[in-house]
Amino acid sequence: MTRKTQFTAQFRREAASLVLDKSQTYKEACDATGVNENMLYRWVAQLRAERSGSPPAGMAQTPDQQRIQELEERIRCLEMERDILKKAAALLITDDFKSMPR
Repeated sequence: MTRKTQFTAQFRREAASLVLDKSQTYKEACDATGVNENMLYRWVAQLRAERSGSPPAGMAQTPDQQRIQELEERIRCLEMERDILKKAAALLITDDFKSMPR
């Protein structure tokens, strides 16, 4: 039976930085953190891409990319609320127009 463990963005970033910043090998970093080598390869590739300015495919690791994802989600919510309010206002206007005496 396999167990799925969730790692925080900070843990993933620190594990990947062992390879990128501390010049450790993947094997050394895996031994130090206790994670699978394939997983560490993905984290290193993602951190490398984020540092070069590419948007993350999944959950961001760098604080800047995390903030960008939070703000993008907030924008989506605000746009959805705006669209709902526009439709509600249009319905109210048409109802008021229909009920006006002629």
